[in-house]
Amino acid sequence: MRVSDVCSRNVVTVDVDATLAVAVERMLDADVGSAVVTDDGAPGGIVTKSDVLRASHRTDEPLSCIPVRSAASAPLVTIGPEASARRAAEQLHEHGVHRLVVVDGIDVVGIISTTDLIRNYGGIRSDARERADAEYDWLTREDVR
Repeated sequence: MRVSDVCSRNVVTVDVDATLAVAVERMLDADVGSAVVTDDGAPGGIVTKSDVLRASHRTDEPLSCIPVRSAASAPLVTIGPEASARRAAEQLHEHGVHRLVVVDGIDVVGIISTTDLIRNYGGIRSDARERADAEYDWLTREDVR
């Protein structure tokens, strides 16, 4: 199963110079837990619900006074849409993050999260089993022996 099969295509963006109030409003409107942070339209980081909570607690300021820049995680950890779901899980683990931004060239096309992988676990396992069965069949066919 590929990343493009399981990622969310509903991507929210927010400018690096915006406030967390703007980011939260966009995330709530789209019912998502993160926003890709852009600088002149180019993706460069991500801000999540956890980042917002940390920044709010740390500064004790209203969200309208906290810049996205101060709360966002950067650099952005990305993956291509044709990568395997297994590779996405490995990258999430390697980088210690819960979301990868899916990019096709320079275009942001989705976000894949640990939740997306869990939600699609049955399909991912089924695909892996089919590949293993096909490999076994190929290796044990009569003309190979």
